[in-house]
Parts: sequence; structure tokens; C-alpha cells
Amino acid sequence: MKVSLNRVNKASHYEASAPSSPVKVNIDGSEAIGGEEKGVRPMELVLMALGSCSVFDLSAILKKQRQDIEDIQVELEGDRREEIPNIFTKIHISFFLKGTIDHEKAQKAAELAVKKYCSVHDMLAAGGVEITYSLKIN
Repeated sequence: MKVSLNRVNKASHYEASAPSSPVKVNIDGSEAIGGEEKGVRPMELVLMALGSCSVFDLSAILKKQRQDIEDIQVELEGDRREEIPNIFTKIHISFFLKGTIDHEKAQKAAELAVKKYCSVHDMLAAGGVEITYSLKIN
């Protein structure tokens, strides 16, 4: 696997790309290091990676269980320590499901998706990050 980052300006704006997609991701730093709010910050990308990894697996498991999913939304919130490096200490994933979905099957699917199949979860958890999740079906 390989990605590349190309500098866009003399501040801290970069475009990231990967051979798997024609889409570019804009990344920018904080104002403290010259950021201009032209992209997401690196630690936000970590949350996005965890959320997307988890929801891809959750969605696949629910489809295999023949659950009728109308929509899935995911929100992540992370706490970071004060000392440098400001790594995450806790992350909570909130899944919001809409459709005709059995609550027990969804709970089992979320457990598998987050704790068994998501490689981003395993990397972060191995580093000591406490990762929790919740599930709401309406």
C-alpha cells in the first residue's frame, strides 16, 4: 500500500492521493503551524479511518444477516491527552441505523465490526486507546 502527499502552498496545505482512487484528500494543519482551514487535520483523518473501517464492516455484516438498512450514519468523538504528542486516549463511535433491523443482530454485528474485523481499531487499541461504541436504531 502506498499513498502520496503533495504540497499545495507554502503554508501547510497538502493533497493526498492513493492509487486506489482518483479522489484527492485535502489535508491542512492548525493555524498555529500556518494552516488555512483548507483541509482536514491529520488526527481527524484517524477518526475518519476508524469510522469508515467500522461502518464498512458493520454494513457488510448486516447485509449478510439480511437486515433492511435504509441509512447508516456514524459519529466519532475522541479525547486526546494534553502532553505532546497529543495522542488519542479514548474514542467513542456512535452508529445511527435506520431501517427494519433486528436490535440483537445489529448489536452482534457492531461488536464484530468494531472489535474483530476493523484493522484500524486493532492498531489504535494496541497503542492503548480505549475504544467504545454505541448503536441506535430508529
